[in-house]
Amino acid sequence: MSLAAYCIICCRRIGASTPPPQSTTYWRDIRNIIKFTGSLILGGSLFLTYEVLALKKSLTLDTQVVEREKMKSYIYLHTVSLDKRENYGITYQARKELHKAVRKVLATSAKILRGPFADTFSTIDVEDHECAVWLLLRKSQSGDRTARLQAVQEMSETHHWHDYQYRIIAQACDLRTLIGLARSKESDLRFFLPPPPLPSLNEDTCIEEELRQLLASLPQTELDECIQYFTSLALSESSQSLAAQKGGLWCFGGNGLPYAESFGEVPSATVEMFCLEALVKHSEIPTHCDEIEANGGLQLLQRLYQLHKDCPKIQRNIMRIIGNMALNEHLHSTIVHSEAMKSPRIMEASHAARTLANLDRETMREKYQDGVYVLHPQYRTSQPIKADVLFIHGLMGAAFKTWRQQDNEQLLTEKILEDDARYTTCWPKTWLARDCPALRIISVEYDTSLSDWRTRCPMERKSIAFRSDELLRKLRAAGVGDRPVIWVSHSMGGLLVKKMLLEASKKPEMSTVINNTRGIIFYSVPHHGSHLAEYSVNIRYLLFPSLEVKELSKDSPALKTLQDDFLEFAKDKNFQVLNFVETLPTYIGSMIKLHVVPVESADLGIGDLIPVDVDHLNICKPKKKDAFLYQRTLQFICETLAKDLED
Repeated sequence: MSLAAYCIICCRRIGASTPPPQSTTYWRDIRNIIKFTGSLILGGSLFLTYEVLALKKSLTLDTQVVEREKMKSYIYLHTVSLDKRENYGITYQARKELHKAVRKVLATSAKILRGPFADTFSTIDVEDHECAVWLLLRKSQSGDRTARLQAVQEMSETHHWHDYQYRIIAQACDLRTLIGLARSKESDLRFFLPPPPLPSLNEDTCIEEELRQLLASLPQTELDECIQYFTSLALSESSQSLAAQKGGLWCFGGNGLPYAESFGEVPSATVEMFCLEALVKHSEIPTHCDEIEANGGLQLLQRLYQLHKDCPKIQRNIMRIIGNMALNEHLHSTIVHSEAMKSPRIMEASHAARTLANLDRETMREKYQDGVYVLHPQYRTSQPIKADVLFIHGLMGAAFKTWRQQDNEQLLTEKILEDDARYTTCWPKTWLARDCPALRIISVEYDTSLSDWRTRCPMERKSIAFRSDELLRKLRAAGVGDRPVIWVSHSMGGLLVKKMLLEASKKPEMSTVINNTRGIIFYSVPHHGSHLAEYSVNIRYLLFPSLEVKELSKDSPALKTLQDDFLEFAKDKNFQVLNFVETLPTYIGSMIKLHVVPVESADLGIGDLIPVDVDHLNICKPKKKDAFLYQRTLQFICETLAKDLED
């Protein structure tokens, strides 16, 4: 207004002045024009500078404020200044009106075209650069499953957002979306809020005492003998008595059962381990899972996990408990809000993958019970899975360590990374998954012992028949039988595979397991018995051989019946079979060596029989990826599943 008034005054002065001499008038007019033009340019520059600064201030994100506030439990919303002079500038008003007009046009067109944006744009008044965040958030909560999955995938592939935008999703998304992001390989960790702080411990209590109190609060009726054993063991022992008990033979819970350890060695088990082993057993019972959650068990496990970050054995038992609890869908919300536990080690990562798979009811129909681990794929994937390969270990084996690469002393002295091309701690996950990405690879774990002195539960005398029925039930719950299957087994694991297939053939509900079995690989499986049981009296580690070892003796009637029945059954079903057998003796201890499975015992009677110059422990551990053992295994899998993988 002042600029316009000044211009009018100048014009009036020019019109009202008496006509001077012509030369004087000419230069005076030029000066007036220069003054007018300069004032106009200066005023316009100041106006534009003000509007640009106001616009810049409205669009600038104070990252320091975001970093200070990002841990607080509220949703981050964009705000504007309360100063009306800043809010109602000409540029701001023009931009605001333009955005409203665009939203109205989009909302109208979306309604006409039945697009997905009508409701979004008509109810949300946000800046244009925020629309993508809220669109994906709304899409992730759509009633259309395909749209939800696409939204989660787009979120996981987004890596250019500001920090506060990830926090918006973290606090505003639903449980289903959060689980989907956790099972997406490339998800930004800022999608996941830190867990709430744990309550402080009472000064007069400790972790061991709280674990014992949790166990004591669980129902003690209708439990099998082993759950009762582990529970009573954990409740009766104390950290003080364990620390005082040193020496070779000591007792479990005062019950007089000797534990075979070398003399003078301090027992490695602690009160925490005893309690966790008992909780693992209790967590297999759904009603007990409810009690564990109600009594603050998840928070206690979280605290224990943080205290024992350098103890993989304790961490694995904690993840086993949480994985079992995740089988109960009504506990998912509580589990998700506990701490997400990640580890670069294959074993811990597979335990976490099992828990997440049990939580993910959006894309998973299968449920993975205790001892059933998915090695591949461990994330959501667009790769169609066309077949399953199952790995079953043998006596004293495990789901991961049995299938590691053959040990190399030079590499073992160095720090081995999971993706190190020189060594793998689980070749099915590292090598086979890369060579055959269309396979689902599962590894099974179960407890075994050579001697009843070393058994984990003295009441637990499980025969091959009992274990096969238990494993078959778990594998069927994991969806085994819905796709073509190849079984890979080592030692006694091969006997379990044979027994499982025979039992499945007798049950109509298990018929898909038989119909979809394509082939079996046996690594030194004692089809006709093993020398292990015969030497048990002479070997100090095998005093009082366990039931599993006794069943491996050459004169075992059950073993002969199993062999005869399966051979006839396999011929009738035309299963493809590949047999490997060791040719070198295995050292047991430092003095005794034993040829565990001789060539004649490893001969099933059908399929190729391939001798390999390794001992019983290394028959399933290739030296490297291009070694004959792995390449022949890979060839068998690809040839047997050739038609299925092509479809």
